Amino acid sequence: MTKELENKVALITGGSSGMGRATALAFARKGAKVVVASRRVKESEETVQLIKEAGSEGIFVQTDVTKAPEVENLVRQTVATYGCLDYAFNNAGTEGVVKPCIEQTEENWDFTIDTNLKGVWLSMKYELLQMLKQGSGAIVNNASLLALRGMKNYAIYCASHHGILGLTKATALEHARDGIRINVVSPGAVETDMMNRIYSDAEVKAAFVEQLHPLGRICLPEEIANTVVWLCSDDASFITGQSISVDGGATAQ
Repeated sequence: MTKELENKVALITGGSSGMGRATALAFARKGAKVVVASRRVKESEETVQLIKEAGSEGIFVQTDVTKAPEVENLVRQTVATYGCLDYAFNNAGTEGVVKPCIEQTEENWDFTIDTNLKGVWLSMKYELLQMLKQGSGAIVNNASLLALRGMKNYAIYCASHHGILGLTKATALEHARDGIRINVVSPGAVETDMMNRIYSDAEVKAAFVEQLHPLGRICLPEEIANTVVWLCSDDASFITGQSISVDGGATAQ
């Protein structure tokens, strides 16, 4: 049986775990070849093995998304291996240092903004250069519930994700007539390593999730993955420049 995305190529940054890994596997199960980008070697190679076990093909390209030559090489290796780039999920990110704005350092600012915002810009830049050659493509950038609201002690993180939203909207307009769609997925609290770092106490995490999400539970990485694959698919062919909130109703309250 022909799979829906057979012969398509998807690139996932931050593909070593969490939402990135889940999205890589979601693309693979639909037949797409998947390129995994991350700084972490062991975990990323595990993701590639899982892609193969899901019945597809994949490679790992070690990449620091804050460095232009490495991102350029990532896209070059993708095209050299598979011939094109159809979809991209720009997911690499960090929570940075969680503390009040006046206690933050310039170093903390640079690290968080470079990873979360500059990394998305660089990734889009080189992905778009390839997609323009092809005349087609779809990009989804990963932001956050905190791209749409504030939270104390997360000022830099909020700034980086608000920036992703503006960057996506503007770039989507620039390429609306080029056969390329660009959107954002904005998750609520997701069951990931990052979430567990922030909330190491299980009871505190459960109470936070219960208060945050009207649905009363945490989001699973696979629920974000399914949204990303849908946004890249032809089923979302008239959607561009949008932020899709997958947040259990958090922004509705």
